[in-house]
Amino acid sequence: MKSLRILQGFVLVCILLVPVVIFLFLRSFGNNQYDIPILFQDGVEDPLGDCNMVESGQHFIPDFTLTDQDGQIRGKNEMSEKITIVDFFFTSCPSICPVMSTELERVDDAFRNDGEIQIYSISIDPEYDTPEVLSEYAKLHMATPGKWYFLTGNKSLIYNLARCGFLLPTIDGKGQPEEFVHSDKFVLIDGQGRIRGYYSGTNREDVDKLILETKILLHGTK
Repeated sequence: MKSLRILQGFVLVCILLVPVVIFLFLRSFGNNQYDIPILFQDGVEDPLGDCNMVESGQHFIPDFTLTDQDGQIRGKNEMSEKITIVDFFFTSCPSICPVMSTELERVDDAFRNDGEIQIYSISIDPEYDTPEVLSEYAKLHMATPGKWYFLTGNKSLIYNLARCGFLLPTIDGKGQPEEFVHSDKFVLIDGQGRIRGYYSGTNREDVDKLILETKILLHGTK
């Protein structure tokens, strides 16, 4: 009989502890442990010396100034304290750019009401992609005003920015659309100008990952 009471008491204690265990589990589960890496914390290799890279220490996006589809100046200063998603493209691109821009429509729509998120699509054919051309392209892709910016400007600055700032391969096609070479990557940049990730702009699952990781950065996970 005594053993039975002890067993009953043990069962009762276990029953009482179940809500506590569940609460602690859910609390632990609810804490987001998904870390977004900070890339290039130890600098970037520049074996040819083309980019005048800092050999050690965190790599940051350098200062730059370009012109958007509305003729307004926009660049590194406007990235401060915002999360910026960046890609390089050109409007006459016959291959991957239409797919990339269509995927960016999804990104734009996902953050339509988040003022801390913005998109920079930077043209690598600035001689053709004037603000007027970019404005029509923005309308074609239903870009949210004040969020998705299409940028143009000095060609040498843009190519140096792509290669040495965002660390993406870029080759001038000399006006021939088939000869331009650029990356399909979307680059996630935090409010301090650090690169947090690269994502294929032609892969839907990768863009889904970009949207997820942007949300994580937006809500404060470092």
